[in-house]
Amino acid sequence: MKSRVLSGVQPSGNLHIGNYLGALANWVRIQHDYESIFCIVDLHAITVYQDPAELRAKIREVAALFIAAGIDPKHSRVVVQSDVPAHAELAWMLTCVTPMGWLERMTQFKAKSAAQESVGSGLFQYPVLMAADILLYQAAIVPVGEDQSQHLELTRDIAQRFNSLYGQTFVMPETKLPSVGARVMGLDDPTAKMSKSAAGSGHAVALLDPPERIRKTIMRATTDSNPCVDFDAAIRPGVANLLSIWQAFSEETDDQMRAEFSGLRYGDLKKRVAEMVVAKLEPIQQRYHEITEDPAYLDGVLRAGAEAVTPIADSTVKLVKQRMGLYTA
Repeated sequence: MKSRVLSGVQPSGNLHIGNYLGALANWVRIQHDYESIFCIVDLHAITVYQDPAELRAKIREVAALFIAAGIDPKHSRVVVQSDVPAHAELAWMLTCVTPMGWLERMTQFKAKSAAQESVGSGLFQYPVLMAADILLYQAAIVPVGEDQSQHLELTRDIAQRFNSLYGQTFVMPETKLPSVGARVMGLDDPTAKMSKSAAGSGHAVALLDPPERIRKTIMRATTDSNPCVDFDAAIRPGVANLLSIWQAFSEETDDQMRAEFSGLRYGDLKKRVAEMVVAKLEPIQQRYHEITEDPAYLDGVLRAGAEAVTPIADSTVKLVKQRMGLYTA
């Protein structure tokens, strides 16, 4: 029997090449090795205000991009988080066994709350909902980025605490990261991870950006004062980021990269990277437009996904209720 893998993306902002190289492409590679569930985590998105109409549209956009990127709905389940009520139900039960001190240590909460005048309690409880997402399906493998590793460790802590209090209930999840492209940095600031929420047109390349915008964004990428790529010196963040993007898309080895780019001027490097990105995104964009032209198809994929995972989720919730002494019919 295959182990279960689960991961998800918020339907806020625009999915970009960092999301693709750090998450989606990895999911596509591993999906047939596991029983795979990939979520559009809209309950996480509403920890900060979302325009309702825009959120509904983004949920469908992200689902379509999952499939366009190569997630196979005949094998993998594509699920909208809020379409399975057990996510929220389990989150409350796990909240009741999670010490506040554990949540206060979460670095993402500290960073996000510092940037906002008013912080909702949902943002504080965000990691417990993430734990519920994972533990609900007894997922053994959770392919997340480095920025989510602390939340995954918290999930393990919550599972261990629950198992200790109430008896063996949850599978202990592990992480699985791709070896290349797991952390794509901002093109305008290569010291910060590429983000869906960052402002500015020069920060990220969105998966649905047209070719000319892709070229313009990459040609404006921050580099340094050196004239060309020098692998024998310390490669600075901007150039390293461009090379990382190329390598993640091309899957070339370090030796191939050195042979191809040593001594290349930065302008030429940017042109090469831009054309690579345009070429790799073209089939994804074409498939995306085919999917969105048939709303009934996408509705069917999401409905089938929810129907397939609901028995698993309901079984876990029922078990947790029994363990905790709650009423079950």
